[in-house]
Amino acid sequence: MTKVLVTGMGIVSALGIGVEINLAHLKAEKSGIDSYKLFKPFIPYDLPIGEIPHSNKQLGELLGLKSSKDFSRTSLLGLLAAREAYVESSNPKLKTGLVSSTTVGGMDQSEIFYQDFLPDNEAGSLRTILMHDCGESSEQIARNLGIKGLVTTINTACSSAANAAIFGARLLKAGKLDRVLIGGVDAITNFTMGGFNALGILNAEYCKPFDKNRNGLNLGEGSAFLMLETEAAAKENNSEVFCELSGYGNANDAYHQTASSPEGSGAALAMQRAIEVAQISPADVEYINAHGTGTGNNDLTEGLAIKTVFGENIPKFSSTKGYTGHCLAASGSLEAVFSILSMNQNFWLPNLNFKEPIEEHGLIPIQKLIEAEGPKTILSNSFGFGGNCTSLIFKK
Repeated sequence: MTKVLVTGMGIVSALGIGVEINLAHLKAEKSGIDSYKLFKPFIPYDLPIGEIPHSNKQLGELLGLKSSKDFSRTSLLGLLAAREAYVESSNPKLKTGLVSSTTVGGMDQSEIFYQDFLPDNEAGSLRTILMHDCGESSEQIARNLGIKGLVTTINTACSSAANAAIFGARLLKAGKLDRVLIGGVDAITNFTMGGFNALGILNAEYCKPFDKNRNGLNLGEGSAFLMLETEAAAKENNSEVFCELSGYGNANDAYHQTASSPEGSGAALAMQRAIEVAQISPADVEYINAHGTGTGNNDLTEGLAIKTVFGENIPKFSSTKGYTGHCLAASGSLEAVFSILSMNQNFWLPNLNFKEPIEEHGLIPIQKLIEAEGPKTILSNSFGFGGNCTSLIFKK
């Protein structure tokens, strides 16, 4: 059976640009969530966000681009992480593809266009509106890296990057590709802020995943990519192997547009299917990187789903969104990178800002960084609007 190996990682988050700075801040238990620096919100009050404190121009300079004007912020963030993760092929015959994901696409540029266009329908640059499409960032990444195999984009809300991993793994196992770069990217936009604000789930304070007194999420922006290779391709390339993507599951509880079912049925099914694909038992899972957004609905239903799958033998778990905010389509790949780092760098990530357990399930996450031999089998959860639930299993 074809093994799917992780051979490259790249990340951009509110913690910094690159794997090393993210690792340092994770181990220092330092959150990247703060007040606005560059973002100019339409919402007339301050909210903490996981912002990357670099303008589009600065991001373009880091990438060595002559100009950043032809790139949305989503494309710039995606390209930074994708470049770091990309493993060059030593054999041109090996087929390489890209499965990227985003929910916002080039919305930041569309907002600029409409600010000019709405008061004067002869104003505004059409070049900015062309960046709106979600697939544009994927095409930019593929062009820059010279990826000429299959290139596609997934948008399943906050499970997007995790679903990109599933699709990439299936392409490798089916022999359609030998190597595939998978991941997700989203930038903070006023459209996103306005939408989540209308739902009443943005927190005016720092988010508290799995806490009894949680009061909503903090939005973040970022990007992360993983290079997946078949065992044969990794051997051909003499690639460094970080771990195996051994299991995955996707399910939908079809309950509500923006809420999970009360018992977390979709989440439980996704976890169970991932465990089955990995051909392990629930007892083999040592750590869960939970979706854990800090909202009333998510943290209650995810906790109930975890109890459904694991019974009384709950693995160590935590949500890492207290570090970065909720990065939407990118959250699944960001948290995959964090999970793989904990596995290979020997630490267990804490759930920042937790104080009291939720009464209905009583689950208590890791509260302080544990420096010890890292988990060998990790389950990473990503749950999206529309009830789309995805779980990945990484094995050392």
